[in-house]
Amino acid sequence: MGIFDKFLKKEEPKVEQPSAPKAEEVEAVGWGAIEKEFLRVYPGQNNPKHYGTIVKWIVGGNDPLDGISVYDGGDYWHFVSFGLTEIYEKECKNPDISGYGYELTFKLKKDKYEDEEGELKCICGIMQMIARMTFQNGELFRPFEFVYTGQQEGIDAYRKSNLTGFITIKDSTVETISTPNGKVEFLELIGMTDAELKTLSDRASVEALYQKLGSDVTDYHRASVV
Repeated sequence: MGIFDKFLKKEEPKVEQPSAPKAEEVEAVGWGAIEKEFLRVYPGQNNPKHYGTIVKWIVGGNDPLDGISVYDGGDYWHFVSFGLTEIYEKECKNPDISGYGYELTFKLKKDKYEDEEGELKCICGIMQMIARMTFQNGELFRPFEFVYTGQQEGIDAYRKSNLTGFITIKDSTVETISTPNGKVEFLELIGMTDAELKTLSDRASVEALYQKLGSDVTDYHRASVV
């Protein structure tokens, strides 16, 4: 049993729909800059699916991300987090980098899911868990790294997929942005099988495996490439 397995069995993502913070409530300049970049890629999607954290981390909640939006990419859902960077006011001393410097993204292939909403919430929960590793343990993630836990059950809501962990890449769909609070990059998670993860040892091996995979969209039903 790995940390994803423990998370999915013991914790239900605390999410609600909608929406992003209102301008009159707080000046969310970092949040707005992220939305602007995704609107550039997905014109007209001014009101994407959004899962906002009910009890925020700053007041003792368990979820460090203030929210996760899900854009319609046609054949896939494109997730983006809000909270690893400074989405509100500038607090960090480094003027060039916003917060931890990156937000998480994920692309889930659309399919005939038994419970599509459950699958979307499942990914939100995993993104919260990975963000929690950073907030609690100071673990920073960079492109061409891997997240291997040794678990055998899938990362999907029903734990049936062969995908059990992740690699990370720079999300090529969106661009690194400059915000009033500093630079923000977008770090994409891609689901990987246990066999694939066991072949990885360093960034070069992750990059080689990603090239063999040939896609950054996570497909729960794909076969292993190794």
